[in-house]
Amino acid sequence: MNNFQYIRTTSTKAAIDAVAKDPDARFIAGGTNLLDLMKRGIVSPEKLVDISRLPLNKIEREASGVRIGAMALNSEVAENAFIKEKFPLLAQALQAGASAQLRNMATVGGNILQRTRCHYFYDTSLPCNKREPGTGCGALEGNNHMHAIFGFSEKCIAVHPSDMCVALAALDATVLVSGPTGDRKIAFADFHRLPGDKPHVDTVLEKNELITAVTLPDSPFTKNVHYLKVRERASYAFALVSVAAGLQLENDTIQRACLAMGGVAHKPWRLASAEKALIGKKVTEATFRQAAEIAMQGAKSFEHNAYKLKLAPNAIVQALKTAAGIA
Repeated sequence: MNNFQYIRTTSTKAAIDAVAKDPDARFIAGGTNLLDLMKRGIVSPEKLVDISRLPLNKIEREASGVRIGAMALNSEVAENAFIKEKFPLLAQALQAGASAQLRNMATVGGNILQRTRCHYFYDTSLPCNKREPGTGCGALEGNNHMHAIFGFSEKCIAVHPSDMCVALAALDATVLVSGPTGDRKIAFADFHRLPGDKPHVDTVLEKNELITAVTLPDSPFTKNVHYLKVRERASYAFALVSVAAGLQLENDTIQRACLAMGGVAHKPWRLASAEKALIGKKVTEATFRQAAEIAMQGAKSFEHNAYKLKLAPNAIVQALKTAAGIA
């Protein structure tokens, strides 16, 4: 790890100004991902601007939903009574995300911005277009059992690692950011990028912009929800496939649905076509299997992750069955 300058700011404007003045500066909050990247030599900022003391940690009810400050800890959001009551899918996803120790340090903003956990990205002796553009994607012909089946390119087949973000995608979140030129709102569906020709650019966030909050609109998905995470070991592992599922039911008929997947693409993967296919249908396993088939359209595997073409639709069906109470 290189030597770096460390400063602590007391206001959002001061933090943004400090990063804007130095092209090699980075914001740091909980540091659960950034410090790993620094230790491995993947990033080497010359200045760290500590934002952990900024007043951005409130979880506030709004007239039409909730506002979650970017500095709110994952554990605080997961255990918040209002979140558990009105947005249980988010609480479930956060509880599935990591160890209690990490949840007590990781922030909402940091979770959104965490980098891929691809081993080619983390091993600086191996080629990786995300880490070093133009060097190639080692996973294409290498060990790709954890990698994408949707939305990839020949430049990168890595997946986004967050559990929280899968729920935020399903629940139509909005990301609020501030920068030198002012504030803006970004629909969560548009926040993360697919790799294309620039896999090293993960999001549409500008370098000098700071996430200040996430908002969620009022949700009808307060009862029939489930976050399913399939992983290689029972605890503290990243998802092979995950599914965030929510249903609004009237008797046994589906009025609305939300559905998103993790572990399958470079960004949280919203299953909009499958959601539409569920509306007006009866709660049956056959209905859920039809939706899963629609969700898997366009999926493509590589040498070592073909199992995801079977695992993913089965996970969708199971998550929907559990949400509907027929599992």
